[in-house]
Order: sequence, then C-alpha cells, then structure tokens
Amino acid sequence: MNTTDKNTGEVKEQNKKKVNRVLSSVYNLPSIPTIIFEITKIIEDPRSSAAQLGQLISKDQGLVTKILAVANSPLYGIPRRVSTIEFAIVILGFNHIKNIVIALSLMEAFKNIGDTKFDQNSYWEHSLLTATASKRIADDLGYILSGEIFTAGLLHDLGIPVIYKYFNNEYKEIEKIVKTGKMNYTQAEIEVLGVSHCEIAEMLIDRWNLPEKLKNAVRYHHKPSEAGDEAEFSAVIHLADYMTAKFGIGNFKWDENFELDMEVVEILKLGSLEYLESFTETYKDLFESQLESIKL
Repeated sequence: MNTTDKNTGEVKEQNKKKVNRVLSSVYNLPSIPTIIFEITKIIEDPRSSAAQLGQLISKDQGLVTKILAVANSPLYGIPRRVSTIEFAIVILGFNHIKNIVIALSLMEAFKNIGDTKFDQNSYWEHSLLTATASKRIADDLGYILSGEIFTAGLLHDLGIPVIYKYFNNEYKEIEKIVKTGKMNYTQAEIEVLGVSHCEIAEMLIDRWNLPEKLKNAVRYHHKPSEAGDEAEFSAVIHLADYMTAKFGIGNFKWDENFELDMEVVEILKLGSLEYLESFTETYKDLFESQLESIKL
C-alpha cells in the first residue's frame, strides 16, 4: 500500500468514526413533539372540527403566528387576509395544517434559544420561503403532493442547526474551511463530520418514522438527480432553494455558491435550461413580496 492509499484509508476511518458519533448523538436527540400526536389524533377523528383543532394549536402562540404567516403567504395566493387559526384551518385544510405543524414542531425542537451566533431569523425565513415556493412550484407544475413538498421544503436544512447545536466545534471548523474558499459548506461538512447536513436531516426524519418521500426529498435536495424514483419531489425543493440563492432573496449563507443540478430540466420536464431560467424569473416578484410578509 502506498502512502497516498494509506492516508486515504486513515481519513476514511476517521470519517467513519465521526459518522458513528453523529449517529449515536442523533439517536439521543429529542423525541417527536407531543403536539404532533395530539393533532394527528384530532385529524383522524371524523367528528373533529376546525374549532377543536384550532383550540389545540392556540395553546402555542408561536405556532399560531407561524401558521398564519404561511396562510398569508403571497406565494399561496389566498385573496383575503387570514387572521384566525380556525380560518387558516378551513382555508388550508386539516392535512396541510398537520404537515405545517409537523415541520414547525421539528424545527422548534432544535432551535438554539437565546443564541445570537446562529441567525435563527434568517434560517426561518429561508426555510419558509423555500417551503412556500416549493408548494407553489409543485402546484404550478401539477403535482398533487404539494402539501408534502411544503413539509420537505421547510425541513430541507434541518441538519444545519443540529450541527450547530450538537457539534459546535465541528460547525466552527466547517466555517473556517469555507472561508478559505477551498470548499463549499456541504463539502466541508463531509470533510469534518463525514456526513452532510442533508444526511443528518435524513437520519432524523427516519428516526421519527415520517414518510419515505419526505426523507428522500431532504436527503437529495442538493442533488435531485441522485434521488432515483423520488427525483421529482427533491427537484422541486432544489429549484426553490436555487431561486433563493439566484435572487438573493431569503437566501441562507449555507447555500453560498449554490450549484444548480442541471438534470432538473429533464426531471421536471422543463424543456431546456433557457426555459428553466425564464420560468424561475416569473417568481422573483412573488419572492420579494413573500419575504416582506414573513419577516419576524
């Protein structure tokens, strides 16, 4: 074995140990929030009403505020202002409310409360903008699972605050590497941790027994061409994520130097790269309006 092979083998072994450490830590993370079970129980009861569901959600005013922000999103295109949680439930429907609550609750579970070093507002704005844009794109392209695509869009970067909260030293090392210009964030994550934020989010979603489509969409949101049969789902999120970087609207620093997976043209049947670019431009004004409506 030559020196290069030996060094490569050592790096791989070190990365493997880091992966195992990440995995063991992930399985000590919070359980799925109780409110998700309570909401699921109400939704699955055919006798339940919007008022009952609204009463449960209203126990958490932070959740209410964010659901209303979703309901009043310009990308949703609802013609009148939604001012109550009950009306939001009627407008969006029980199942979509469930999808929103699941995603918001999981995001909240990993929030770094009171920590000013991680920009919670930018992370929230980027996540919600990607989610609402994903749903709008899915609707415009005729996909019937746009509610699930919204959830995946909201959770697509969940692995980033997990790295910050549970692997803070590695997080700092990742940022140092990126500042040298030698790697982007995803490459630096793999270099330091042995896994990317996409894979960490996939682990969490798998642990919580959420749908396979959701897991794959999050796992491959940077490279939907590798998603196999689930490529369309992740391609929509990838395109919405790309738009935030392209427009510089609601973009998050982790997406600096975002690389468009050119195969989304074929995956989403958009015809050509030129058409994809003109297609994305039609969303720019909506993105600007959307960001103004969700700023906290």
